[in-house]
Amino acid sequence: MNAKTISMVAYMTIIGWIIAYFQHKGSESKSTLASYHLEQGLGVFIFAVLLNIVLTVIIRIIPSLGSVISLVGILPLVLLILGIIAAANEAQKPVPLIGKFFEGKFGF
Repeated sequence: MNAKTISMVAYMTIIGWIIAYFQHKGSESKSTLASYHLEQGLGVFIFAVLLNIVLTVIIRIIPSLGSVISLVGILPLVLLILGIIAAANEAQKPVPLIGKFFEGKFGF
């Protein structure tokens, strides 16, 4: 796979991220584009898990907010789509809201 493909696959489910990681790890030349989007993709997945835990706790405490708060659960999907768009454009642009936090954290 080339760097652009690895970058895009890194945002497509956690299994896609694992495939992209091993493709990047096995390649002779490490692409900075692929490394960057692997970090961003993993960051979005970590954020999605943490957000899901927080939303579940809030809904358990205040069940009447369930329908309103469940809309916030769509946020990781939107971030993944924006990440795929940035990877398709071969831009090293952070994912909105959380991308800056995960830049350079994992060192792929």
